[in-house]
Order: sequence, then structure tokens, then C-alpha cells
Amino acid sequence: MTETMTGRCLCGAVSFRVTGTIDSFYLCHCSRCRRDSGSAHSANLFSTTVRLDWLSGTAGVRHFRLTGTRHARQFCSTCGSALPLSDPDTGLVVVPAGSLDGPVPLRPTAHISMASRADWDDDLAARPALDGLPG
Repeated sequence: MTETMTGRCLCGAVSFRVTGTIDSFYLCHCSRCRRDSGSAHSANLFSTTVRLDWLSGTAGVRHFRLTGTRHARQFCSTCGSALPLSDPDTGLVVVPAGSLDGPVPLRPTAHISMASRADWDDDLAARPALDGLPG
């Protein structure tokens, strides 16, 4: 099923639309993705068939590729928010799930790179869950 999703960075300077079918949704626990996200994992949608259209702010989109690796990311130059990345060599589009305006149309496919997950990333579901900031 073809989906149309919109998204933006935190400050709203950059916005985009993704049209097509998402192939997979991975939660990556590798050390590079943890550094990118500042969290236990990154959450990205992957597709080789979607179309990515920038709606605003393209001048503010910055690209970074870690030397000697395939690891790359795009982000807003103003607020630093993760943005979609399109690889012209492979046709792969990677969309950060948290950058989307609405609900993600599918559940995660899998956790990946679990062998290198953070040592504090065990049994997180057993931690208290608060609806807002701690009192």
C-alpha cells in the first residue's frame, strides 16, 4: 500500500514528504546510531522505492558521512534534528521515524545490532513509565 507521510525538523525550518511503500523499520543499537541519536537506539524506516520530496528549508539540510564507513546522516543546520537521507548510489531512503508528523504506518521490523547495545539497555520495559516530566 502506498503511503504519503510528511515530516519536519524540531524548529520547523526543514520539511519533507515521503511517498511510497516502506520496506522495513529497524531499531538499531550499534554504537554509531546510539551516538547519532543520543539514546539507546535509532529508529529508522527504510525503502528503495519511496520518493523523498523536500518541501521547505533545503538550504538548511546538512550531510555527514563517517569516513571509511557507510554510516551517514542528514540533519537540520539550525536545530540538529535528524532528517531523511537518500543514497543516490543504492536508491535507499532512510527516514528517521521521530521526524514524521503523524503515526508511523508500521511496527518495527526488528531490533538490530543487539550485540553492541548499551549496557544500560536491558529490561527497560520494567522501568516506571511517566506521562510527563518527573515531579
